Parts: sequence; C-alpha cells; structure tokens
Amino acid sequence: MNGQIFYSAGHTAALDHTVTALRCKGCTVAASPSREITHLLLDAPAFTPDGKLKSGADLSQILSALPQDVTVCGGNLQHPGLADYKTLDLLQDPLYLAENARITAHCAVKLAMNRLPVTLWGCHALVIGWGRIGKCLAQLLKAMGAIVTVAARQESQRAMLLALGYDVLDANDLTYSLQRFRIIFNTAPVLLIPQEAMEYCRADCIKMDLASLPGMEADDVIWARGLPGKEAPESSGELIARTVLRLIAGKEN
Repeated sequence: MNGQIFYSAGHTAALDHTVTALRCKGCTVAASPSREITHLLLDAPAFTPDGKLKSGADLSQILSALPQDVTVCGGNLQHPGLADYKTLDLLQDPLYLAENARITAHCAVKLAMNRLPVTLWGCHALVIGWGRIGKCLAQLLKAMGAIVTVAARQESQRAMLLALGYDVLDANDLTYSLQRFRIIFNTAPVLLIPQEAMEYCRADCIKMDLASLPGMEADDVIWARGLPGKEAPESSGELIARTVLRLIAGKEN
C-alpha cells in the first residue's frame, strides 16, 4: 500500500488477526522494528490503566528502534510516551466506534446465551443506556425474539424509544421494575442499580455490565470489558485493519 510498512507492538489475539488481515490485503508487515517502519500498530485501546501496553511489549524500547516520523495506530493514544509522534486514534473515529459497538453487542449476547438455560425468544431483557452499544444490543435482542425494555435517563431518548416500539423505563428509577427481567445489560457508565436494589432482581437473573464504569453493584454481575478482542478477535482484528487503512488513505495520502 504505497510503500507503507507496518510493525505490530507485541501480541494479542486481536493484533495478531490485524496483522493477518493486513497481509491478506497486500500490506507489508515487518517481523521486527527497524528504521524502515512507517506505521506502528497498537491495540484498541492500547494501554492498561497503569499506562503499559496491553500487548505486553515495551513501548519505549520499540519506539527507540523506529523512525521519529513513524505513525502510531491504535486506540486511546493520549500517552506521554507518544507526545512527539503522529497518531491515528481508532477510538476517535465514528465508523470504527459504531462497528465495534455492533461486535460488542454480538459478543455480549453470545456470553449471555451461554449462561441462560432458555432461548432468547420470549425472554424479558433490559438494556440500560441508549448509546452505541445499547442501540446495537436492543436491536439484536429484539431480532432474536426477546421482549426488550430499554432504560434511558433522558426524556427525549425515552420518547424516541417509544416511537421505535420498545418498552421503556426511566434509568434514574429502576429498582421496583427489576423483578421481571431474566437478563440485564448495562451500558451506562454510571451507578444506576446499587447493591441494595439488586435484591429486587430475580434469583436467576443474568446481569452483565458493559460500561467503562460499573452501573450495577453485586457479586454476580458479569463485568464484561473488551469483548471484541476477547470473544471475537478475528472480527476485531479485521475491523482494526480496515480502519487503519481507511484512516491512512484519508488522512495521509
């Protein structure tokens, strides 16, 4: 691709599939860092909360072997070690975020079905939050025959949800409505169901939190983070590869 040479910083399942996808598209991916590299591939997101690369590689060591004008590709690249480098941040790209939300929704439903002794057909499901993942989840669950209720905090969102044919709840006041749901997905990064409210849930309720900050408090909540890379690494890697090539074509050529 116009002389671009990629190097992957370490190994995660998603990054390995990204490399495979790039090679399938005719791109050159080097086996080791060198001054010939034009683009460094990181994960999306790239860093753990303590600032280390998720892939386990040493960022400073890799950068020291690369040219100063290398472009770093990945997610959440606001890291002091990258302050002097050009970056392509996937998590700032609306199309990547939308497609990643779709993959996340499929992974969440897959995890839930593995734990449910019933099918989703006729199953009462609550989706909390009406952002990208919430929209994808509600649509997918409804298509699979679940009876879907969506909880949103904004009145304008609840009005639109009613117009779209969903059952609706006010996310600010959920406690006494929880008992009818067999599965609850939270996508809102704010605590909406504290520990004391969990006693109103069914004993067999599956509770899954997909938000960046906990929205439910209970020992049996499945706190699911980074699902695309864990549960669908090939889909995640293919998406990263497509996005990187699109951003390069749009922003560098």
